[in-house]
Amino acid sequence: MTPRRVVATGTFDILHPGHLYYLTESRKLGDELWVIVARDENVKHKPRPILPEAQRLAMVAALRPVDHAILGDRTDMFRPIEEIRPAVITIGFNQYFNEEKLRSQLAERSLPAEVVRIGKYADGDLASSRMIVKKIVDARGSGDQRTG
Repeated sequence: MTPRRVVATGTFDILHPGHLYYLTESRKLGDELWVIVARDENVKHKPRPILPEAQRLAMVAALRPVDHAILGDRTDMFRPIEEIRPAVITIGFNQYFNEEKLRSQLAERSLPAEVVRIGKYADGDLASSRMIVKKIVDARGSGDQRTG
């Protein structure tokens, strides 16, 4: 029997508890979790990643909920989806996907995956790479190099 595959996607720059929550909740929806990590050159909707794609891929691949981690395609975001053939594609609470448009694009390619938006990790302000960077800049940007 073919395992029920789930695909999660993202940039995964500066791993944090929100990423782990998203991947853990995604993994609960199937037998295998495949994670597609965005290529550096394809991240256009927010600041460029701090960590290079190979490092982000290695970090994601090392996480317990993840069965398979791959880099996204350079030109066609649906190519890995066509190869993996997931039953479910999960979207993080703050990912900029129009769910209906995504469902339509999947149907055009005969990809019958269910689209599920995973809710927000509710424990703390530092469940966002953007917020972590802001806190670092606020705490250390003034020249205060104390640790702790």
